[in-house]
Amino acid sequence: MLNQIIQEMLPRIEEELRLVIEATARPHSAQLSGMLRYHLGWEGEGAGPEAQGKRIRPLLVLLSARAVDGKWEQALPAAAAVELIHNFSLIHDDIQDQSTVRRGRPTVWVKWGIAQAINAGDTMFTQAFWALNRLEETVSPETALEASRVLQQVCLQLTEGQYLDLAYEQVDFLSIEAYWPMVSGKTAALLGGCMELGGLCAHATPNQRESLREFGENLGLAFQVLDDWLGIWGDAALTGKSTESDLVSGKKSLPVLYGLANSEIFSQRWRRGKITSEEVNDIAGILRECGAEAFTLSTAEQLTQKALNALTSAFQDDISQASLLSELAKQLLSRKS
Repeated sequence: MLNQIIQEMLPRIEEELRLVIEATARPHSAQLSGMLRYHLGWEGEGAGPEAQGKRIRPLLVLLSARAVDGKWEQALPAAAAVELIHNFSLIHDDIQDQSTVRRGRPTVWVKWGIAQAINAGDTMFTQAFWALNRLEETVSPETALEASRVLQQVCLQLTEGQYLDLAYEQVDFLSIEAYWPMVSGKTAALLGGCMELGGLCAHATPNQRESLREFGENLGLAFQVLDDWLGIWGDAALTGKSTESDLVSGKKSLPVLYGLANSEIFSQRWRRGKITSEEVNDIAGILRECGAEAFTLSTAEQLTQKALNALTSAFQDDISQASLLSELAKQLLSRKS
């Protein structure tokens, strides 16, 4: 049932995104629009579903609206908005992290340079709020205004999370406790916003909106923790990310922070400096032996359960309304790419 609904929603999401990109295009900046279409996976070598990504965030918006009142089509402008915010952040993140590959293709800054990539990201950010204005037509002007407020708050959290991520690169030792504010901003805030926006478009009650947001936030935390696991033990051919391991790049992911706190062998090696590609397998083994892998996967499962509990709270009268969201959460937890 979930896959059938997703296959129904995905073309509508792409249609709404194309509407926004085309409606905001300007005749003297055709290449800029081309950069956006490339990043969204519509054009260039390797274009197609793999280059587009899974569109998880807009799907959450629509599934949230569908769970509340069944009328998910009216939430399409909000779905497009969150996907544009997500992709704006990816373009800028790739620049800041100097990532050369995104979804198996060269990143925007690699193809067009840093300055123009920043401009492309800024354009997408603005287009997201242009997209939200269409809620005036599909729902109401009041909903469009409230949706803008929700997304603005999400963006503040998103940029704070990225600030902490960059700031932590300059810190030699970081506690596991310091990890959570960073990932709450970088990942959880947007997924929580997706759920709240879907509920808002479907006229959810204030309590429902709060529970839906909690579901999304905890799902986002679980998603990020699992991403940290993939960054060390995942298959680069499946993830579509750079083949350079998180260990080589020095990312302070949850398994790394656990290892620093619980393995003297790992801690000593980490403090000696950059880990080479040749060492990755051995270092990953040390982390596994000290319990970092088990801790990471267990944490992802606990967070997913918290998300499911929030979902139960949102639909106390009829939890069957949330069955598709529950199924999606379980699929995300079991992902390998």
